[in-house]
Amino acid sequence: MMKIIKEIREETGAGVVDIKKALDESKGDKEQAKKILRQKGLEKASKKKSREAKEGLIGFYLHSDGKQGAMVKIYCETDFVARNNEFQQLAKDLAMQVAAMNPIALDKKNVPEKIIAEKKEFWLKELINDKKPKEIQEKILKGKENKLRSEKALLSQKFIKNPEKTVEVLIQEKIAKLGENIEVGEFVKMEI
Repeated sequence: MMKIIKEIREETGAGVVDIKKALDESKGDKEQAKKILRQKGLEKASKKKSREAKEGLIGFYLHSDGKQGAMVKIYCETDFVARNNEFQQLAKDLAMQVAAMNPIALDKKNVPEKIIAEKKEFWLKELINDKKPKEIQEKILKGKENKLRSEKALLSQKFIKNPEKTVEVLIQEKIAKLGENIEVGEFVKMEI
């Protein structure tokens, strides 16, 4: 039992008491216990979202060829967390995400409507050429728009180091683990 608790603690960063409760609730199933801990962590994270984040740092990434890089402002509540290695690693990971995936907005609703309108016009021409019925065209357009917004918004992108989670889920996990609200500010990608 202690071996499983230690493994879960290393993987999730959760406290021993919380891990024991999760294991009891899952009847000893390690994967189910991790899911329970993840859900409780996300609940904790959502409660912390209302707290003000004024401290933080700038994460940066420079590609090995020196021809592209990115910077990201990331905020937390205290300088104590800003100096934490895990928070600093998050800042670097987010900068790498920006360099690799080139988001143009923080979240889906802020993807510029001009880009969406241009793409919709192109997609509609394709659908008309393919002789798709009107009712199907609308569904396809909505699906394509949602996919484009997800790909262009940093928070909804799949995290490059673990595509099974989005950047938003990654941040929520860090909020739960570090115990403070974390927010992403401005970000920029530069290339030559």
